[in-house]
Amino acid sequence: MSTGFFWDEQCFWHAGGNYASTLPIGGLVQPLNSTGLPETQEAKRRLKNLMDVTGLSDDLDVRRAPLATREDLLRVHPASYLDEFKRMSDAGGGELGRRTPFAAGGYEIASLSAGLVVAAVDAVVRGDLENAYALSRPPGHHCLPDYPNGFCLLANIAIAIEAAQAKGFAKRVVVLDWDVHHGNGTEAIYYDRPDVLTISLHQEGNYPLDTGGIADRGKGDGSGYNLNVPLIAGTGHTGYLHVMDTIVLPQIAVFKPDLIVVACGYDASAIDPLARMLATADTFRKMTERIKAAAQEHCDGRLVLAHEGGYSEVYVPFCGHATLEALSASDKTAPDPLAETLRVRQPSARFDAFIRGEIDHLASQL
Repeated sequence: MSTGFFWDEQCFWHAGGNYASTLPIGGLVQPLNSTGLPETQEAKRRLKNLMDVTGLSDDLDVRRAPLATREDLLRVHPASYLDEFKRMSDAGGGELGRRTPFAAGGYEIASLSAGLVVAAVDAVVRGDLENAYALSRPPGHHCLPDYPNGFCLLANIAIAIEAAQAKGFAKRVVVLDWDVHHGNGTEAIYYDRPDVLTISLHQEGNYPLDTGGIADRGKGDGSGYNLNVPLIAGTGHTGYLHVMDTIVLPQIAVFKPDLIVVACGYDASAIDPLARMLATADTFRKMTERIKAAAQEHCDGRLVLAHEGGYSEVYVPFCGHATLEALSASDKTAPDPLAETLRVRQPSARFDAFIRGEIDHLASQL
């Protein structure tokens, strides 16, 4: 079996230009010359282009997928939300939530983005693919059932999980979110359920400002099945690997999932404009190696990565390429042009020891 890669050119056509970075334009905020939001098509498109240039694409099972069906969407989102989203989309676009502008056809493009993840999960749980990557855009992990925010219009990963569970292909699922922002949407959807373990690694106090605390562990039947790991700015390469080894992998081993899905954002990278975490392409490579090994140990290798954030048009392609190299075991490489620079810029030994101590303290509270 091989690694699947799900993508569609139309996902790059998602548009919304009401912002200057994360600030609404108007008043004293001058519009930008670019598309406005930091969530643009270029970081994703340049990843696909780099894969084509190196030949990595040739080592993957490259596929497209249909739009997620209304039945798929209704398992997560109420009809009232979907109907209003569709109405606004047909009328030329608008904004339903916070930092979620979209243009004409936005409903269909968001449904296609969700459909890529649905198809990736379906192919893996059916045994058609060993593992898979969905180059989904717009992203999904901030989207609540009835309120979109943070560039996310539909809860892509939750839609895919619910579809797989409805077909009887997965009972227990881990969602590991290593996007630098808290996966508040996924958390909200599964907060009272014991069949989906949600683990979010995120920069403390980044976005959203009012979610992601370590004390938020779920409620009711879901108590203990939501794990937030808020990391201090500057955590860096060894810090992220320490989190994986001391918190993430032990929790997965206890939970014993049928499937692992990663909310795969690259905004923890060292030069991302929306975060300050100092991860490198090799960080994402090694995290992928670890989670792939965990999937092989606990759920017959069933692993899907769904693209989330990451806003450096220069560096996301190298982070994504390293991730896909590890996922597919391809020998097609794209050497990191920033490797030496970012090695020097990693936390000092003293600060790294402090970071590890903070992570160990977090682990003791879980």
